[in-house]
Amino acid sequence: MTKSLTIMTAGLFGLAFISGMLGLGVAFAAVPFLSFFLPDLVNQVQPLTLFLNGLTALFATFGFARSGYVEWKKAIPLAVVTTAAAPVGAFLTRFIPVMVIWVAYLLSVSYLAYRLFKPVKGEEGRKENFKLALILAVPISVLAGFLGIGPGFLLMPTLILLGFEPKKAAGINAFAVTPPSFSALIPHLSTAKWDPVLTASLIGAGVVGAFLGARFTSLYVPSNRLKQLFGLLIVVMTAYKIYTLLGG
Repeated sequence: MTKSLTIMTAGLFGLAFISGMLGLGVAFAAVPFLSFFLPDLVNQVQPLTLFLNGLTALFATFGFARSGYVEWKKAIPLAVVTTAAAPVGAFLTRFIPVMVIWVAYLLSVSYLAYRLFKPVKGEEGRKENFKLALILAVPISVLAGFLGIGPGFLLMPTLILLGFEPKKAAGINAFAVTPPSFSALIPHLSTAKWDPVLTASLIGAGVVGAFLGARFTSLYVPSNRLKQLFGLLIVVMTAYKIYTLLGG
């Protein structure tokens, strides 16, 4: 167990650093990573990653806030919308085939990745369209709630494409995805299986990695490079999801 604990802790630190750089919670990468070590997806992996997702997103927020990249007047309303809309997606799982929603998700992220790499002429320097961001946060959060993923993976590039400077988008996004992570954890509390030593180790690695990743982006990563990094992440994670959906 000691060797596995070391590997999981070190691996999560690296994943949290990367997710913190992009203003995301760590769940998108932590779920497949921890599934290699923990056998129970529903009662071990999902509750743990949801908790870690909320904490890492929160500490990424702190990291971006140190450099003034969290605009609270916009981050807080977005957090309210994402938290309220995400449970609707969980309710819709009873009525809509999962594969239909995955197709919509994959088409959405593919389009966002294309736009991040190939911006439309005149798009750079465009005025922020926060009202549209609030409107789009609703279907994004519903879709995320349906699939059991954080809304940040779609919300972050959407904010960039709506005129938000990439670092500011990352800071706002980090805060906006924090509350839904904790609210999504509530249904799991009655059946969750927690290993105190493992949980404490991963929390420590996650919050430190996320904070340092956010600070690294704030201080050293150019905005255009951040857009490209996020676009690359979308491509990699989408390819991985297609692979798993095809039974790979």
